[in-house]
Amino acid sequence: MYPELSLYIAGRFIDAQGRRTQAVHDPATLRPLGLLPWAEAEDVEAAVQAAHAAFAGWRRVSPLERSDLLRRVAALARERAPEIGRAMTLDNGKPLADAVAEVLNAAEHVDWHAEEGRRVYGRVVPARQPGVRQLVVREPVGVCAAFSPWNFPFGQAMKKAAAAIAAGCPIVLKGPEESPSALVAMARLFHDAGLPPGVFNLLWGVPADISRQLIESPLVRVVSFTGSVPVGRQLAALAGLHMKRMTMELGGHAPVLVFDDADVDAAVALLARLKTRNAGQVCVSPTRFHVQSGIHDRFAAAFADALAAVKVGHGLEDGVQMGPLIHERRFQAVQALVEDARAMGAELLTGGRRIGTHGHFHAPTLLANVPRGARVMHEEPFGPVAAMSRFDTVDEALQQANALPFGLASYVFTRSLQTATRMGDGLEAGMVNINHSGMAHPELPFGGVKDSGFGSEGGTESFDSFLSTKLITQI
Repeated sequence: MYPELSLYIAGRFIDAQGRRTQAVHDPATLRPLGLLPWAEAEDVEAAVQAAHAAFAGWRRVSPLERSDLLRRVAALARERAPEIGRAMTLDNGKPLADAVAEVLNAAEHVDWHAEEGRRVYGRVVPARQPGVRQLVVREPVGVCAAFSPWNFPFGQAMKKAAAAIAAGCPIVLKGPEESPSALVAMARLFHDAGLPPGVFNLLWGVPADISRQLIESPLVRVVSFTGSVPVGRQLAALAGLHMKRMTMELGGHAPVLVFDDADVDAAVALLARLKTRNAGQVCVSPTRFHVQSGIHDRFAAAFADALAAVKVGHGLEDGVQMGPLIHERRFQAVQALVEDARAMGAELLTGGRRIGTHGHFHAPTLLANVPRGARVMHEEPFGPVAAMSRFDTVDEALQQANALPFGLASYVFTRSLQTATRMGDGLEAGMVNINHSGMAHPELPFGGVKDSGFGSEGGTESFDSFLSTKLITQI
């Protein structure tokens, strides 16, 4: 059973009856799943007003009490993970095991923020003259407008909500219309855990209309967005115009540097999993594969075999490792990049085609000898496509990796400590993974540089956008 979809405003679930709606489909079968109610302008205003009213009380709630409530949310998420994951597989397409793992990982983030929120300390600054007391305190900023993506609908939204609520800030969340069930389940978690009305609110509808109304509201003080670079630029410009704090976690085009001394088998096994995770619809997915000439052919053959062996199908089927793309527009965008690269002389080693006669299934694809002018070398594919080229020297590898304006994640494979250190220091990315991938833990900062955004949605830095600094001096 697919759950009933709703808005959640001021502690009330609002169904689709009498409202504009959007049909939600299973991207694997194209079967309709349910109707998603859209918020009108008055709903957006009601959500903001509810959050603003809740702020007066929630900011004064003890951090320990906020922590206890978030702990209850995490416990409920673990208890309900199988049903949340199944619904997510239906409207998102990812394999069931991955969907359940997303819920469990998000619960860990909630636990971490619950505990870390107890320790958002200020400090005492010694004064220059006797009798003066100088205190620096950190206070919640106010209402947060958050925008979360469809590729990790539960995990990405929960990172924002947990940090904001732990810091004392109510949140109005505009969720992804393509994959909504997980966020309705999230609203139910907060509701059942006893979160006061208005502290968490959930909206759906026309993205441009809702985002503009939220950001322009004088009651909204923080903007948190995860999504594409073009949309992020628009929202950042609007937020800047209204002097709103921002966290922007935007797209990437992650380079992979494989050196001659790398453990090829280990690199291939890890990269095949990362490349096909969520059908490549991941902002930190490895995309630009730069392989040193001495090992290039061996790596290419092994990596092509590994991608071809990935089992693709409906996420509820046993053994499936990769599901469909989210919708036909995404499929066509991915296929256009493949065709452009081939037209420019790239060699197709595996994939490059649709799988089946229904659903948005794209075969895992490896393109070799991709010219630098091909679109796929400049545009994030956001699909199961790897574009591979050669390099000879360390300097050349670093130049190719840093050539684009993106700087989210990067990957390096080498046995050389000297090379690893050089890459760690020289790569222009918010996250550098050397011989492994370890970016999803709640205690670690998650964010990018350059056009890939700013701010963090992990680590102690995740609280920075939701807390202001106040200086108190007193005689």
